[in-house]
Amino acid sequence: MPDATAEKQKEASKQAVPHVSKADGKAEGESGSGKMRAWRGCTYDDYRDHAMRDYPLPSRMALGFVVAVVWVFTKIVWPWRIDGGEKLWGDRREGEPGRMIVMNHVSMFEPVAMYVAMYFHGLRCRFIYKSEFDKIGILSWLLSRAGAIPVERGTADLKAVRRAERALKRGEYVLVYPEGTRIRTDDQEVTIHGGFALMAQMGRAAVQPAAVVGARDITPAGTHWKRLFWRVFLKVGDPITFDELDVKGRKAKVAAMEKLAMERVYALRDELRAEHPGKN
Repeated sequence: MPDATAEKQKEASKQAVPHVSKADGKAEGESGSGKMRAWRGCTYDDYRDHAMRDYPLPSRMALGFVVAVVWVFTKIVWPWRIDGGEKLWGDRREGEPGRMIVMNHVSMFEPVAMYVAMYFHGLRCRFIYKSEFDKIGILSWLLSRAGAIPVERGTADLKAVRRAERALKRGEYVLVYPEGTRIRTDDQEVTIHGGFALMAQMGRAAVQPAAVVGARDITPAGTHWKRLFWRVFLKVGDPITFDELDVKGRKAKVAAMEKLAMERVYALRDELRAEHPGKN
C-alpha cells in the first residue's frame, strides 16, 4: 500500500503550484487575473490591476459616456488643442508595449485633456496620481474606474511601479507628472521625481514627452474664479527609447532617460510659449 504521508505531501505539492491561465500567462489569484464581473462587487484594486479592455461592459460604457461629456464640455468652455498628437496615436502598432508619457504639471486640466484625447483615438491610458486623493471617497471611486494608479509620494511604492509595468506591457499608456505637484509660478521650486524612467524600463516602453501652456491661467492667481473660453495648448514630442541613449548599464540608462525626457518636456513648453505669447 502507498505510504499515507507521502500521498499527503504529493497532494499538498500539487495544491501549492498555481494554475497558469493560457490566456494571459498569470497564475490564478495573481494580481489582475480572473474575469471581472459587473454585478459581483469589483474592488478598486480590481480596476487598477486588470487590463482596461477587461473591465465589465457597464463600466466601459459609463466611462465612454463620461469621457464624451467631458470632451464636449471642455472643448466649449476651455478650448484646447494638441499639436503633434499623431506622434502618440498615429504610429501605434498592434502588440507593442504602451508608452510612458511625461508632462509638465500646472493644473488639474491637462491630465483630463490628455486622457480624453487618447481615449477617442483608441488608446487606453492610466495616469499616476498621489494617493492622498483616495481620502475623498467619490474621487477615489472615479479614479479607479478610469484606471488611474495611486502612488505614495516620498516612498518606494513598488505596488505602483509594478502596476505601471504590467500596464505598459499590456499595451496601455501611462501618464505621469514628474514634478509631483502643480507648478503655479515659474519661480516655484521644482523637484523632479524620476521613478517614471524605471517604470518605463521595466515595462520595456519608450518615454514620450509632452507639454502644456495656458491651463495654469484658467484660475488666475489669488482667486478661485475660473476664466471661461480660455484657450489651452498642448504639444507632443517624439518618443525616446532606451536603445538610443548613449550610455551603458541599467541604472545609467534610467538616469539618462530622466534627464533627457524632462529636457524635452521643458523644450516643448518653451516652444508653446513662443508660439502663444501670454500663455504660461
